[in-house]
Amino acid sequence: MAQEEIIFPNNIRNIRLANGMKMTELARQANLSLSAVSKIEKGVRRLNQKQLLNICNILGCKLSDIFIKESDAVATQWQDEIKRRMSDNENNGLKIFGSGLRKIRQQAGKTIAQAAKEAGMTLSVYHKIEVGQREIYQDEIEPLAKSFAYTTSELFDKVANLYKSGELNKQINKVKERVKSVLVPDNPLSGIDHSSLYGAKLYDSARKKLVPVFGMPEGKAIAFKKSDETMIVAPMMLEGKKGIYAVIPNSKRTNGFIPEKAYVFADSCATVNTGDLAICIDADFDTLGTEDKATAQIVSVRQDSKGKTYGQISSPEEKIIGKTLHKVVMIVME
Repeated sequence: MAQEEIIFPNNIRNIRLANGMKMTELARQANLSLSAVSKIEKGVRRLNQKQLLNICNILGCKLSDIFIKESDAVATQWQDEIKRRMSDNENNGLKIFGSGLRKIRQQAGKTIAQAAKEAGMTLSVYHKIEVGQREIYQDEIEPLAKSFAYTTSELFDKVANLYKSGELNKQINKVKERVKSVLVPDNPLSGIDHSSLYGAKLYDSARKKLVPVFGMPEGKAIAFKKSDETMIVAPMMLEGKKGIYAVIPNSKRTNGFIPEKAYVFADSCATVNTGDLAICIDADFDTLGTEDKATAQIVSVRQDSKGKTYGQISSPEEKIIGKTLHKVVMIVME
């Protein structure tokens, strides 16, 4: 019997256990069945963007924490499991037949959806046959062969000849490449292009929907740290836009004009003009390291008689001259 192929190994189980959370609780908060969470943690079920971001929020972890690295113990375990399952599937012929079928479909210029429809199969069933996760039964093989204008014997002969010629080796070896498809994108250890792989595509796509929170209220100011330890979903208008970050306002200094439970989004690439609201930082933003700390205020941008720009805050009223001014582009209630 073919086994489910691990397609998305991850650190979700480890992070959940480190938080002392039961799987049932994660399932409840994520609005998923216990079976779905179990499969996600085992890596045999894919996550969509919404589920991935939701689980990160529930577990209180960074997006990058979910994805395994080559140095993680789970990466080695998964590689061993992939090799074992590949061996099992090759021994019973499923991997070879599936790879041959995929090659034939590609040569015919058909999409998976087209091939499945013409063979009278669901997309899920056809896909599992192509990746060697499911046997093909007697009443299925004839319509499948016919959809490619072959008899059953001709289809098997075609697959056998492709295998003997070595044309299927590349496709079979792609399973090994999936070991690296869930690494943190651009990890120099991987040595491969992540642009077309599932894990990296998911990471990149989800990452574009997030922005870092660089500032938290502290005393009468905002403690500013340029790191991605805390991330939130960006408003739709700001998704994927370069230079966007958020701070949580300090209600003690905004005199109530910015709600306490809100996020203030700033654009570090935008031009700041007189009259704008801005994040005023007492340090050079471009040279701040991820461990460096600074102080910030939300200010109204003013200009003195000499044409010098500064920030103005109230409660109490104070003139702020910082090293960096970033335009506030949106304020969103929690």
